[in-house]
Amino acid sequence: MSVTQKDVEYIALLAKLKFEQTELDNFTHHLNDILAYVEKLNELDTESIEPLSHPVENSNVFREDELKHSISTEESLKNAPDKTEEFFRVPKVINQ
Repeated sequence: MSVTQKDVEYIALLAKLKFEQTELDNFTHHLNDILAYVEKLNELDTESIEPLSHPVENSNVFREDELKHSISTEESLKNAPDKTEEFFRVPKVINQ
């Protein structure tokens, strides 16, 4: 399978891109090189290889949930420049 310059022009049209003639020639050449490289995969014998859902086997690496001590509301608000009884007060950033 090869890509023609007309194919590259059509792809550029779909992507709403405009290229000079030299760029079209360059992209045509590069796309054909990529397709030739991918075509080499057809030379591999894959009959004895099982299909994979993922290329790398993953195992669950999550740690167990542990209850840990957290700071209190009063302690977290202690150094706040502006606060209410239980919240930080910040400048309004959304206009309504």
